[in-house]
Amino acid sequence: MNIEELYDYCLTIKGAEATTPFDEVTLVMKVCGKMFALIPTDADRTSVSVKCDPKKAVPLREKYACVEAAFHMNKMYWNTIYLTGEMPDNEIKHWIRHSVDEVVGKLPKKTQQTYYGSIK
Repeated sequence: MNIEELYDYCLTIKGAEATTPFDEVTLVMKVCGKMFALIPTDADRTSVSVKCDPKKAVPLREKYACVEAAFHMNKMYWNTIYLTGEMPDNEIKHWIRHSVDEVVGKLPKKTQQTYYGSIK
């Protein structure tokens, strides 16, 4: 997966929007106004930072060398996945969707219901 495919996939997420609140080179992907992915477009290595269930974050880092605790973010919840080819594209997409679910799951029940069409 390259950065264009990563960006395009993130935009397929229901309600996703790309923003640049920090600078012109860091894409912040949001749903319902909340960040679910961070994509630095000027980095030497292509990566995406995603929110993760704390019970799954550390085991994911242990399983893959391409996954690290996200820099400048709450390391209990956020992982950075480097797109090195080690993790299959379908699994990267899984963790992006997982991040969306983690973000939406913290929103008020009414907002969750509007987003999903019903409470998950």
